[in-house]
Amino acid sequence: MNTPAVPSVLFVRVHNAGRSQMAAAFLTHLAGNEAEVRSAGSAPAGAVHPAVVITMGCGDACPCFPGKRYLDWKLDDPAGRDVQAVRPVRDEIERRIRGLLATLGIEAPA
Repeated sequence: MNTPAVPSVLFVRVHNAGRSQMAAAFLTHLAGNEAEVRSAGSAPAGAVHPAVVITMGCGDACPCFPGKRYLDWKLDDPAGRDVQAVRPVRDEIERRIRGLLATLGIEAPA
């Protein structure tokens, strides 16, 4: 008996230095083994076959995978900000990840 495939999600940002990694970490933490999670810069190496591609406000600078579901999350850039200024961005990313989990049919812990 084959195990059903889990959804694959790719978070993309030009530099892959902040928001995309936070989002990938939240999804990995909340979904556990129920989703395959990756993050990448705008020119990811190797073949990627995600079920959902979520760009972090990089629009046309991010890669396009035909036939895939795309979400573009406009989020403030936390680069160069102190921890207090980054927390609202972090919290918004977590809120969106929880919403994504619901659309993927994955139950997130409280």
